[in-house]
Amino acid sequence: MPIYTSSQQAAIDCLDQPLQIIACAGSGKTQVISQRISRILAQPGIEPRNIVAFTFTDKAAAELKDRILSIVAAEHGDITGLAEMYVGTMHAFCLNLLQTHVPETFKYSVLTETTQRLFIDRNSARSGLTRCPTVLPNVPYLRRYVNSKLYMQVVSVLHEDDVALELVPGPVREAVGSYRELLDRHAFFDYTTMLHEAVRLLEAAAAGPTDPSVEVRQHVAESVRYVVVDEYQDVNPLQERLIRALVQFGANLCVVGDDDQTIYQWRGSEVSNILTFASRYSGVEQVTLAENFRSSPGVIALGRRVAEQIPADQRLPKAMEHSSHQSWERGDIIATALPTGEAEAEWICDRIQQLRGIPFIDTPDAEPRGLSWSDCAVLFRSVAGDAGPLVGAMGRLGIPYIVKGLTKLFEAPEIQAVVSLFRYVVGQADRDDVSRTWSDVHLLPVGSSMDRAFAVLDAGADFDRGEAWSTYNIQRLYLDVLEALGIREDTIPGDAVHAELVFYQLGKFSQAISDFEAIHFSSAPRDKYQSFVGWLENQAPDYYADADADVGYATPDAVTISTVHQAKGRQWPAVFVPCLRANRFPAKRHGGVGLFHVIPAESVPSPDRYRGTKEDERRLFYVAVTRAQKYLYLTTSPGPNQLYRKASEFYGEATTVSHVSTADAGIAPDVARLSPHPRQETPQVTLSFSELKYLFECPYQFKLRFMYGFNPPIHEALGYGKGLHDALAEMHKKALSGEILRREAAGDLVRRHLHTPYAYPALREQLQVAAVAALERYFDVHGEDLTRTIHSEKQIQVHIAPGITVDGRIDLVKRLETNEISIVDFKSTDRAQAEDVTRDQLHVYAVGYQELTGTSADVIEVLNLDADGKNTREQVRENLLTDVRSRIRQAGESLRANELPRHAVWCGTCATCDLQPLCRARS
Repeated sequence: MPIYTSSQQAAIDCLDQPLQIIACAGSGKTQVISQRISRILAQPGIEPRNIVAFTFTDKAAAELKDRILSIVAAEHGDITGLAEMYVGTMHAFCLNLLQTHVPETFKYSVLTETTQRLFIDRNSARSGLTRCPTVLPNVPYLRRYVNSKLYMQVVSVLHEDDVALELVPGPVREAVGSYRELLDRHAFFDYTTMLHEAVRLLEAAAAGPTDPSVEVRQHVAESVRYVVVDEYQDVNPLQERLIRALVQFGANLCVVGDDDQTIYQWRGSEVSNILTFASRYSGVEQVTLAENFRSSPGVIALGRRVAEQIPADQRLPKAMEHSSHQSWERGDIIATALPTGEAEAEWICDRIQQLRGIPFIDTPDAEPRGLSWSDCAVLFRSVAGDAGPLVGAMGRLGIPYIVKGLTKLFEAPEIQAVVSLFRYVVGQADRDDVSRTWSDVHLLPVGSSMDRAFAVLDAGADFDRGEAWSTYNIQRLYLDVLEALGIREDTIPGDAVHAELVFYQLGKFSQAISDFEAIHFSSAPRDKYQSFVGWLENQAPDYYADADADVGYATPDAVTISTVHQAKGRQWPAVFVPCLRANRFPAKRHGGVGLFHVIPAESVPSPDRYRGTKEDERRLFYVAVTRAQKYLYLTTSPGPNQLYRKASEFYGEATTVSHVSTADAGIAPDVARLSPHPRQETPQVTLSFSELKYLFECPYQFKLRFMYGFNPPIHEALGYGKGLHDALAEMHKKALSGEILRREAAGDLVRRHLHTPYAYPALREQLQVAAVAALERYFDVHGEDLTRTIHSEKQIQVHIAPGITVDGRIDLVKRLETNEISIVDFKSTDRAQAEDVTRDQLHVYAVGYQELTGTSADVIEVLNLDADGKNTREQVRENLLTDVRSRIRQAGESLRANELPRHAVWCGTCATCDLQPLCRARS
């Protein structure tokens, strides 16, 4: 049982009134939130479905969920229904709310920031982009590619902020309206429209009993009794409306945050939300977690100095205190100026090399270990703008590094070599160019020849092979040419760390292909490839500049290069904050076409938060400093032009703190070194039940997909199976409310739910006909079962081991004529998996159902929706449930240990694996 401070215990114990937890950096807020939720669950009459806990990122959600489940298991044992407790982002909550209660939205898919921009650019006129006016005489309208990121911000602000719409020019509102219509036509949500639609329904006065807002509001009123909001300082006005809507029926509200860490104003977050919370909600209990359990006294002293320069009327009163086992010694924190950017990069590399093997203690009860590459992070204000010299220096010195997100992906030598392959396909490079590029990157195994690769590329460049769009699948060509080159993780020259980093980069490129093809899949073949190459060389680096997300779970032993924004919520033993230059950090306000050249500043409350203020930059610097546990290095050098010549004022302020040294004496050579040993962090992984099958089928396939981020090629019929599942879900959900649909409804159900965006016209027609026939067959054979529905699309969850959770939905739970309870999985494609894998999967469902309800199902069955499909039904066997639990646990342990081997010999799984080209030669 953890020992809590008095302030932590006060937060844990406050369950009956609105609670505001002001959590300084490193104050153990995740543990406090988790313990408080465990206390909530211990109350009589409270069920897991009564709790909604919001986090800012999926990674934070996975960590919080895992912590909650561990505490609950230790304190309460088995609690049924934990799968129905929501822990995740606001966007995912809104999507789930809509796609559970509003059938018209079942078919909608979600655009990421990258695919949203690709979508806007591809449809530049219909999306309203090139019809959106500005007030600049030399830029009368926004431009394709150039201003699409700005247009995304315009759309977001108009929907997420408290904008006085009457002050916004009519043509701007019309352009944004066109974009919303285009989203609906293509069945897309973006992050804004998910929130906006959910809030609209929650705030609505129902127009009638069939109005979807009735069911949505009823669900919230009956289910939600506790709402917890982490990172509350970063919520924007629309998110605040969502919070209010969720607690409007009497739910308890707890918000957790630190106004000193408000770093997303440029996305519309409003720091006044956290500053004024106690005055906007009645009876608020405020608790401050001031103890920092992460950092040394020196890091805390510097962080406190930075934060205290924020004007008193713009921050809540608090003083971060040292409570960590980390000590401070002279030389741990250095601020130093270097003569050039290259010299700064070399100094950082030298210090990273010196740190290797230095003893470090992770926790008070841990033995010392030697620091390794992954214990160091370099945090830039802008990776895209400033990281070039450091990336170059690390490459020359052989220091392994990873750049968070896809920011510098397209500058990586291996990716430039890959891009040369596609330049060859469109005639922008010849064989000599490509061969020379690949020779320079030293990735090909000994004896490998480029001839096979050119044969694959030449076939790919034949744009007259057929009409089916999948013939010109970019992802398939990418995988085939890697296979032809003989590139495997175990054939890349160099050590295992180098091979892992290369595959980490190649997996990121696979994600970039997926992003592009998600929008351009159906373009004319030659145009698609030419557009792809043009996008890679001209737009993609900007599309991914400073993007937040990574594509896989891989954590190589390598130095992390990241923006400060991406580092939020992380910590490292050693942190470097370079390029502390005037006008860079703090950043200056930029000219050019900006938000307020489109939307009048007077129409937006507190418009300065979109421009960026000195206080905003100070908060960002505070976040950077407080990521360090012990070693912190602040560096500056003259920038590329006069604007960036002087050192940042933040750098100057840091030198006034007594714990900071300005002369570098180096790390004492007599310090006893240990063997470098990277910290083994528990991966925070949440898998769907269908993804778990990859761990069962082939662990190495799982590694390629989820550790490195490789994506399979898009299948033209994608969406067919989901459309049938969604139609069946609506049928069974209506049955639960007493409305029984008949065979005649099949056509209408298909029109509402079937969405096959990647099918060419003839195939789309075939799929529509097949879908109607499949539903009619289902009505004929199973229509009488509708009245025996128990659950449809029921959320379930299995907590495998620390850090690993499997969750998903059971298609159907029904009562058979024999009075037995059956778990049903619908299959609707001839690309079905092996029967033993399906049996395992269904027994996993049975385990999840047991954990959800506390009762066991009697039967598991597969209902195949194809005309000649095979149905199966068998009894749930306790020995198989036990076996599956054991296999899940073993799979989780293998994942945590990164022991994910390929099959020893070619097998049936290899023959059907989309990623087989990356694994071994074809048998």
